[in-house]
Amino acid sequence: MHSSVVNLFVFFTLLLQTSIALRIATSLQWIEHTPQPYAIKNFYKGSSTATLTSGGVANLGSDPKNFDLAANAETQGLKQYANHRNIRLIYVICEVAYRIVADKRKVTKLSDLKGKKIGTIQSSSAAVFIHNMLTSVGVADNEYTTTSGKVCMKEPCASDTMPAQIKAGGLDAFGVWEPAVELGARALGANAITFQNRTAYREVYALYSTTDALNNVAKRKDIVEFVRALNKTLDVFANQPKEKDVFNFVSGQVGVDEKVVESVWEDHKWSGRWDDELIDFIVEEDKYLAKEDKRSVVPRAELEKFLDTSVLDEL
Repeated sequence: MHSSVVNLFVFFTLLLQTSIALRIATSLQWIEHTPQPYAIKNFYKGSSTATLTSGGVANLGSDPKNFDLAANAETQGLKQYANHRNIRLIYVICEVAYRIVADKRKVTKLSDLKGKKIGTIQSSSAAVFIHNMLTSVGVADNEYTTTSGKVCMKEPCASDTMPAQIKAGGLDAFGVWEPAVELGARALGANAITFQNRTAYREVYALYSTTDALNNVAKRKDIVEFVRALNKTLDVFANQPKEKDVFNFVSGQVGVDEKVVESVWEDHKWSGRWDDELIDFIVEEDKYLAKEDKRSVVPRAELEKFLDTSVLDEL
């Protein structure tokens, strides 16, 4: 082959390799995801571009060749790991202590939700939250009714959303991620009461990858660089949100009023590395999910493999 042809071939091969993006599936509409676009915009220095696509950890299970990373709550991570043991939780972006908002004309303490109608989102972290919260005060799953509802991100809330339904009396309470609960409390005004217990439940919104991606030397370098960028981002989110105009950035990303973002900010812990409590937390959650999904419990030893600190250890 002529040397000029060889050089051209090498050039285009290298160009193709450097143009392959780090592909990330994430839920683009929630506050928890926003460190990712902030990291890409301000700190990411990988050899390839990083792109966000609407989705989640399920994409790593169904389409691992087209996705390198994904972000979701631990609930969806556990659901996918049950059938795809190559998935790894590599970083905790955010931990959120969810809240239940209730009408205090009907409810004055958490146990008063026995016999009541509670809005949530089935098969999600919010449903696990409701179960854990009610169980913590001795109220069994069959002692209340849950119904799926829609969230509201910005006032005015449509009539079929949970904030509007609780105001109209169709729900006695609801529990989900922010800002819907904040908007529900505002809709009820002086009649609102909220319940929160991080010990009973907190969402662990995490970054996931696969063993294939992590074992790919070139891809792993970009994954490490993306986590490095997230580390820098979480420092800003935790310590300088006002100084760096983070509330405005998050507002623009998810369509929430800036003042509402600021009002729910303290419920969000921008974490990074998890603590020793996480393994016990996910072991217990997997027992509940296994029952709900009619599958076998994932052994603790397998869940320990699910939690992979190797990328964090490289930093």
